[in-house]
Amino acid sequence: MTSQRTRNRLVQRLRDSGITSEDVLNVISVTPRHLFVDEALAHRAYEDTALPIGHGQTISQPYTVAKMTETLLAAGPLHRVLEIGTGSGYQTAVLSPLVKTLYSVERIEPLHVRAVERLESLGYDNVRLSLSDGTWGWPQHGPYDGILAAAAPEEVPASLLEQLADGGRMVIPVGGQEQKLILITRNGDHFARKTLEAVRFVPFLPGVQR
Repeated sequence: MTSQRTRNRLVQRLRDSGITSEDVLNVISVTPRHLFVDEALAHRAYEDTALPIGHGQTISQPYTVAKMTETLLAAGPLHRVLEIGTGSGYQTAVLSPLVKTLYSVERIEPLHVRAVERLESLGYDNVRLSLSDGTWGWPQHGPYDGILAAAAPEEVPASLLEQLADGGRMVIPVGGQEQKLILITRNGDHFARKTLEAVRFVPFLPGVQR
């Protein structure tokens, strides 16, 4: 169930669903998603579905990971990217080969610790990980020319808008019961918003959980 043929079937499903970036599809085809889920769920790793990773969190559906990554990179290469919500580290692993440096924050300590071990063991050496409240972002390393969030706030935190570089792009789900995936592009002090599609993410919560 973890063979290349199984991964190729997933990639074909993503193509059929409208993902067109060959760079994104190629990365997904070689990323071992089965290593980012519990062993008991490894046989479902290449289904196009979200799966539980504990602590009330999920590993995102591959289509959603592909869509968000494709959208973030659509205007060209990104050098400094911030990810909010490391989770299992799967989205991190997909983004890592496509950007120069990736900074990722996670608020739940057991998930953060496992993601650090996993990503280090797999050799993702351009990733910097922090146990931190995602609403703060990671201002020490900003501004970022790309920000991607894997949790949905009711409103986009002002701190993240401030950390977005001029010309930068942010892909973030927004809303409560009804959530929409939003692309925000910064032009000076103006933030253009484009609604992409309906999504379902865990809520964007404050505070660090030990």
